[in-house]
Amino acid sequence: LLWSRGQGLGYDPGMQRLTWIWATLAVVLLATQVVHADQVDKYLKGQMQQHRIPGLTLKIIRNGKSIKTAAYGLANVELNVPAQSETVFEIGSVTKQFTAAGILLLAQEGKLSVDDKISKYLRDTPGAWANVTIRHLLTHTSGIKSYTGLNGFQIWRHLTQEQFITAIGKEPMEFQPGDSWKYCNTGFNLLGYIIENVSGQNYWDFMGERVFQPLRMQATTKRLFRLIIPNRASGYEQTNHVWVNRDTDLTEVFSAGAIASNVGDLAKWNTALDGDRLLAAASKAQMWTPVRLNDGKMRKYGFGWNVDTLEGHKNIGHGGSTSGFSASIQRFPDDHLAVIILTNTDEEIATTLAKKVATLFFAKSSPGK
Repeated sequence: LLWSRGQGLGYDPGMQRLTWIWATLAVVLLATQVVHADQVDKYLKGQMQQHRIPGLTLKIIRNGKSIKTAAYGLANVELNVPAQSETVFEIGSVTKQFTAAGILLLAQEGKLSVDDKISKYLRDTPGAWANVTIRHLLTHTSGIKSYTGLNGFQIWRHLTQEQFITAIGKEPMEFQPGDSWKYCNTGFNLLGYIIENVSGQNYWDFMGERVFQPLRMQATTKRLFRLIIPNRASGYEQTNHVWVNRDTDLTEVFSAGAIASNVGDLAKWNTALDGDRLLAAASKAQMWTPVRLNDGKMRKYGFGWNVDTLEGHKNIGHGGSTSGFSASIQRFPDDHLAVIILTNTDEEIATTLAKKVATLFFAKSSPGK
């Protein structure tokens, strides 16, 4: 108990002064975060108006704690349904980091090596793929042509693994494995098939059992149109500045981009990446190491993640887009900061927004200080 002017038990003037200093610092920090949060609102609302973004959800995590969760605009324009933090969006190529994690989980168990040839796990691969390794697929350095934009890979075709490999295997290599870097959705589809063949499970069952369920990512699932997904947002495209419902005649993006999720679940994923509960430190070090090409040059890409800097701050992140959606998760490990943005617009804008929001929270001192 403390009484006024020290008339009581346990009174310590030095401790009282220290307590007052810490309380003052806490108030200043809180006030600073509130100012930053107000700047975030102003910035995002302005960008939504300028770029005609129907709906957007946001989660900012600092030092392992959520410091801002927000939802703006509409999840469904026709029904005038507001976006909420629980709203589920397609996350496109943000899916790739989950597929990479699935491969690394199998590697941790000794069931494969990222330097294995893919022909060890995939049947009837063309001869041109003979020297392609799992690492090449993970880093977009395989030289295999991406199926994106090619005819014959639409979602309604329901291609089997064998049919997919046969179809894309007819396309000539764009370069020899490891010689160059080119973004390749085919590689991550093949990684999904490798997960299935090694684990003996359907890709979605494997991800649910090994990643989503352990992390309690209860809203995270595949984007199939026929599924009833609670709180699912509608996707929108723009034609002459007029919103239209997104085209549903889509390319099947499977393990390269077919996950749907919300900011709350992706925050749980971010927390898992901060610790070693799911992936060992050595696995994450591999995942976040830029790839070295055959000629020794480096590309700023690891296993399903871009590895770069932003205003001098280390930045590990990835964006994703599908018809009618744009998503991004951006991590700044030295700042103990992460920004997650999900939108239902066809413009690939989420990463630009997330990075700008992050700069509002960068410390004034140099990174890591």
